[in-house]
Amino acid sequence: MNKILASLTVRQKITIGVAALLVGVGIFSLVHWRREADFRPIFTGLAPEDAAGVVQKLKEAGVDYRLPEGGGTILVPSQRLPELRLTLAAAGLPKTGRIGFELFDKTNLGATEFSEHVNFRRALEGELERSVMSLVEVEQARVHITFAKDSVYLDAQQPAKASVLVRLKPGAKLAPQNVQAINHLLASAVEGLSPDAVSVLDMNGNLLGKPHAASPVDGAEPSEAALEYRHHIESDLLSKINSTLEPVLGADKFRAGVSVDCDFSGGEQSEEIFDPNRSVMLSSQRSEDSTNGASAAGVPGTASALPRPTSRPGSGSTRTSRVMENVTYQSSRTVKKTHLPAGGIRKISASVVVDQAVTWHWEKNGYQRVFNPPSPEKLKVIHDLVAGVTGLNADRGDQLIVETEPFETTLLLEPPPPPATPGVPAKAPSKPFQLDRNTLLIGGGGLAVLIVAGFVIAGFLRRRKKSAEDVDLTGPAEISAPTAAETDLSKQLESQRAEHDALQRQEEAKALIKLIPAITKTAEVMARQLREKVCEQPEVSAQVLRSWIRDED
Repeated sequence: MNKILASLTVRQKITIGVAALLVGVGIFSLVHWRREADFRPIFTGLAPEDAAGVVQKLKEAGVDYRLPEGGGTILVPSQRLPELRLTLAAAGLPKTGRIGFELFDKTNLGATEFSEHVNFRRALEGELERSVMSLVEVEQARVHITFAKDSVYLDAQQPAKASVLVRLKPGAKLAPQNVQAINHLLASAVEGLSPDAVSVLDMNGNLLGKPHAASPVDGAEPSEAALEYRHHIESDLLSKINSTLEPVLGADKFRAGVSVDCDFSGGEQSEEIFDPNRSVMLSSQRSEDSTNGASAAGVPGTASALPRPTSRPGSGSTRTSRVMENVTYQSSRTVKKTHLPAGGIRKISASVVVDQAVTWHWEKNGYQRVFNPPSPEKLKVIHDLVAGVTGLNADRGDQLIVETEPFETTLLLEPPPPPATPGVPAKAPSKPFQLDRNTLLIGGGGLAVLIVAGFVIAGFLRRRKKSAEDVDLTGPAEISAPTAAETDLSKQLESQRAEHDALQRQEEAKALIKLIPAITKTAEVMARQLREKVCEQPEVSAQVLRSWIRDED
């Protein structure tokens, strides 16, 4: 080994050392990674109170654990995961949020009244948190309660209030009826708590639910719920009007609108009425004193007291009688207490616009349009129908307006075709020229045929002219020393041939002159139409040209 090390250079020794170090670090990292990968979450999303209790139990059992994500999740070895879950469940962990009424399982004799009051509020808040978290959409909840404060003075009394902070599950949303259910859940569990005094918020600080409809106070604007309530009433009345008038007038022959003025001020009204013509005895008191009997008379002393007095005094009698009667009468009284609900209808305003019928009268210059409005009797029937279906009350100030005006669709109607004259066939209404694929194909084919025919005629005339020139140039050169008779005969034949060719060329020129204007006129008309339609519909023209190119390929 020493020889081997001595034979190595410094660079080789450094390389071997670095390689050994890297291998050692790799083996340690692999072992650590395998060990950490073996940890599995036993609980996730724990509250701090529950996480502290679970960690304490794991320390007592000597179990290795990890606390990632700020302590909300606890990791333990995967081999002991089922065992530890059962052990912690037997110990009552986790408690899922704050502690509830199990806070009073142990009796604390030294607790003061204030501490008992605080513990009761903590227990009630914990129980309500568990109830709110049992909803499907809620992942975590916090509940805070302020109990009502009683006092002998009305100004010092304070009602109970509560607030709920919820964390929703990913993708979940609380509907308005769910928020209202949470409000009633807390109001039913806390004494003196009203559902209106419960505020529900999410973790983003958004106030869930809508405030109750209230009357505008001190110039304040009505709430969104009040506007929605008013819109609901207007939509209901409008649907009733449409369903009533559609069978009578038609769906597109009228337009209706409704505006409702609602009174959102609610309260209680007390009324006390006295009737002076009707009185009743409220109370009666009678007192009667009567005294009747004899009494001793004479001079008091020894002589009068003896058995046989010398002189007997005269006897006297007393009689007294007194009667007192007190009767109280009161007029008849009627006391009424009326509860005025919010959202009553104060006034209804409705309007209906009826379309007019149109008729066409033929005159010399064409059709004349005449509008025929509905009769007053029909408008009266429409007025009565709408008033009945909406429940209009004239004493309340409701109003209904029914008018008739021609609609825009009626004003844009096209006149019918002109009537047919006796003995003359009716002329079909002219339709605008429409450019389609077939039209382009036929027009293009006709134009191509005309162009080819022009080229053929021009080529034929060019060949005839060339052949005539060749005959004139080569004919005399081939004749060698003609005789006089042959010369005369050839001159006659040549003159006849020239006359015949001249006549033939004249006829062909006349025919071509007659043909060229027709061809030119037709080609110009079709070319002009094609140019117009190509400008109007370039996409269709390009598609036709592409199809021609593909067919040629």
